[in-house]
Amino acid sequence: MNLRPLQDRIIVKRIEEETKTAGGILIPDTAKEKPQRGEIVAVGNGKKTEDGKVIPVDLKAGDKVLFGKYAGTEIKIEGQEFLIMREDDILGVIE
Repeated sequence: MNLRPLQDRIIVKRIEEETKTAGGILIPDTAKEKPQRGEIVAVGNGKKTEDGKVIPVDLKAGDKVLFGKYAGTEIKIEGQEFLIMREDDILGVIE
């Protein structure tokens, strides 16, 4: 990918959820919600403070994260869909 996010922004690729429940019931595409889990693809350098210092981002590429339902802005690069969001929109890291 030839896109580098600025400041504390992060580019995330959604991780598709299972299409089958634990009981074996298939979920149709029309009933599925967009996943709130994703994998970080790229991370900016960090947020600049008023005095010019840079606060680095705590996340790195490859981290699997949870984010809010309506977080970020959807973008399409080379036919793939990604989300670009700020570090504050990330709710947690899946370990």
